[in-house]
Amino acid sequence: MPENKAAVRVFNAVKYFGALKALDNVTLDIRYGERVVIVGPSGSGKSTLLRSLNRLEIIDSGRIIIGSSDINDPGTDINRIREETGMVFQSFNVFPHKTVLENVNLAQMVVKKRSKKEATHISMNLLKKVDIMEKAGQYPWKLSRGQQQRLAIARALAMRPKIMLFDEATSSLDPEMTGEVLAVMRTLAVEGMTMVIVTHEMGFAREIADRVIFMDSGAIIEENVPEIFFRNPQKERTRLFLDQTL
Repeated sequence: MPENKAAVRVFNAVKYFGALKALDNVTLDIRYGERVVIVGPSGSGKSTLLRSLNRLEIIDSGRIIIGSSDINDPGTDINRIREETGMVFQSFNVFPHKTVLENVNLAQMVVKKRSKKEATHISMNLLKKVDIMEKAGQYPWKLSRGQQQRLAIARALAMRPKIMLFDEATSSLDPEMTGEVLAVMRTLAVEGMTMVIVTHEMGFAREIADRVIFMDSGAIIEENVPEIFFRNPQKERTRLFLDQTL
């Protein structure tokens, strides 16, 4: 995909949870190959925006285009969109009753209709990539939390998505495990994966992002390249947030 082509386009997205306006007229473009990091205080709408990108949350008004498909159009095959939009959650969401290898194989065989042999070949390469290949025959409950999150990343990558969404993927991990997961994400960034990352890891955001977006009260307050965003924020609200987190 050409890097200047939009992978994601969000137009005036609005989302309510009861009386709470979780997304307030959010408009955003993300190009193929771009790494966008979304930061902001708790409850600012970061995760709601990310979850809306594969219709885990349905916006009340506005439009979200993934590739060339309006994901809220009733005629859109949302399962196809989700195949192309991998997502990694804070809570891992792996299957505890299946081995590591079976976790990575499952959707490939059921959704992609790959043979067990083909799926296993892909899975083992991905488990090697995330450095848990030796755990292939074990069950997730025997893994550390960092290893479980790397398993979740491998499982998402097995679908060969065009876009990866990371929703606070390290927030439940200790510093050492956080480092393990961020190392995998750095590798994906170097390889050119389109990534949208919600995180509280400001050092990682500064290092990996092509663009940093700051959200508060459901709205995008500021966005810029990391150099300017962190050194010379343009909005007082952004400066206050950075003073409290850096």
